[in-house]
Amino acid sequence: MVPILLVLLLALILFGAGFAVKVLWWIALAVLVLWLLGFFVRGTSASGGRGRWYRW
Repeated sequence: MVPILLVLLLALILFGAGFAVKVLWWIALAVLVLWLLGFFVRGTSASGGRGRWYRW
């Protein structure tokens, strides 16, 4: 009985990890798209140069 429970627990952990990794990939893709959009549509600064769209 214990080995069956261990296998089920391992399957549950791996399923949860796989789901978390998939969510992290989607978040990374969204951040990449936002960064590219900000890179291409950034405004001009007061000195006439191209400024950053973010503060950091």
